[in-house]
Amino acid sequence: MGKNSTQEICLKGIGVSPGIAVCRAQLISTQTGRPTTRSISEDEVPTEIARFEDALIATHDQIKHIQKQVSEVLGDEHASIFDAHILVVDDRTFIEDVIRSLRRDMLNVEPVLLNVANRYAEMLAKVEDSYLAERAADIRDVTKRILANLEGESLDQIANISEPCIVVSHDLSPSDTATIDKDMVRAFVTDLGSSTSHTSIMAKALQVPAVVGLHNVTAVVSSGNTVLIDGARGLVFVSPSESRLEEYRQRAVEQEQILHELDALRDKPPETRDGYLVPITANIELLAELDAVGARGAKGIGLFRTEFLFLGRPTLPSEDEQAESYIQAAKSQYPAPVVIRTLDIGADKLPESIETPDELNPFLGDRAIRLCLSRPELFKDQLRAILRASIHENVRMMYPMISCLQELIDANRLLEECKDELDKQGIPFNRDLEVGTMIEVPSAALIADLMAPYVKFFSLGTNDLIQYTMAVDRGNENVAHLYKPTHMAIVRLIDHVVKVSHKHGLWTCVCGQMAASPVLVPLLIGLGVDELSVSPSQAPVIKDVIRKLHYSAAADLAQRALSCGSADDVEHLCHELISRIAPEVLEISS
Repeated sequence: MGKNSTQEICLKGIGVSPGIAVCRAQLISTQTGRPTTRSISEDEVPTEIARFEDALIATHDQIKHIQKQVSEVLGDEHASIFDAHILVVDDRTFIEDVIRSLRRDMLNVEPVLLNVANRYAEMLAKVEDSYLAERAADIRDVTKRILANLEGESLDQIANISEPCIVVSHDLSPSDTATIDKDMVRAFVTDLGSSTSHTSIMAKALQVPAVVGLHNVTAVVSSGNTVLIDGARGLVFVSPSESRLEEYRQRAVEQEQILHELDALRDKPPETRDGYLVPITANIELLAELDAVGARGAKGIGLFRTEFLFLGRPTLPSEDEQAESYIQAAKSQYPAPVVIRTLDIGADKLPESIETPDELNPFLGDRAIRLCLSRPELFKDQLRAILRASIHENVRMMYPMISCLQELIDANRLLEECKDELDKQGIPFNRDLEVGTMIEVPSAALIADLMAPYVKFFSLGTNDLIQYTMAVDRGNENVAHLYKPTHMAIVRLIDHVVKVSHKHGLWTCVCGQMAASPVLVPLLIGLGVDELSVSPSQAPVIKDVIRKLHYSAAADLAQRALSCGSADDVEHLCHELISRIAPEVLEISS
């Protein structure tokens, strides 16, 4: 059946952001045609170079504007996606290569730019390194924007939509998604995409229903067609029948009722039916998020990302400025705990105020605790600020990306130096400040017993733990299908860390995406995880699962999972349990 068919067509893709939407389709082309090629004279070379430089400046300003918008709405973690785009547009090697090629070929700048960019992108795409391969997509996205500025065209088709619609496109870049007006764009669907792409992650953060990976939706849908989206199930109905529309009208009412009931859980304890309490804390990165923590039912902060103080500014924050921010967070949550993570920068989070050398693979390079230990004055400023905030006794602290015992020992040594310095200055602090460490790499998980005597708690950052264990970049669509939270290696690593933790009288939190997945929560609880830290918006649904769960059932699930032979088997067990105890969460979760 072709585009003109009025018979209902059902397409199945990957549901990446839940929700139901019905509206007319609006096809958006994100592809740019081959630019016009013309020969130029020697006299025209300066003009072409000036046009190129003007387009670079315009592109830089546009990306910075998009990044600022994303930061204000979604926080710095999502905004940092565009750091790589800025690096491309500011790369003097790339810029000089274009200018050199222009002088050699004596052509207008558009085809020269495209040829140079394609050469760079193709070279990176062939490298057997997921981080560098992902940069190829950044180059293509930025090049498309530079070309549009050279030709006086607007790439912001989505931002300019003036009537409610469902966007249908071959693919959307993060910069496309960042410009979505939720009042106009009710949902979006694409031919390409994976559940772990930056675009999908942003769609979920924006709470816009989305289905990706449909392969041929642009060939099936015409602008103006009525389209129905089921973001949780990954279903797209083109020209839906009256019976289908009625079915989903009822389903939308039921979902609204579910969300209303979840909101009513705000002040209820996160306790299983048989009396097992599992505290739910919040992951935040901006002070503006503090009010949302209690409003959605979380109690305290399990992960306070401090990078927001360092990113997007030309100078380093002072010790006083940092202390003021940490004290504000502590006061807002008291007496509930606030766990402050020390600076986790490097790789895709590069502040202007800290000079870092180019690295072949920055995700395996000088980042997080490594960078802090190599810059002790930078690190000690932050440690002193956290200690000063610890006069509010709900403050705790943890180190990111610890990979060996020596890093932990060195970090604790600097912390003791800071305590001595504050003592000499007569500045009060909590001498018994609880210190923990993130478990984000397999080496840390495997030596948890060696690290236990030096900390009070472990916090499992499952996003990185899965990526480093599986050697998979979840943002790389070519390998994203290998990113499996239920892989037996991950289940066994979590089991090992929790057992070590309890043997040494410590507690363990999970603050990665596994904690925010309703289907996986019973598994984590059954493995003995003591606390779950999630984004504030996820707290109600996670609390709902806990309150409908028997701890005995979770423990049984965990034991069965540890005996499984595959990730799919574990996932099936988890899904089966949720379907039985809390089927409503499957209606509102992708």
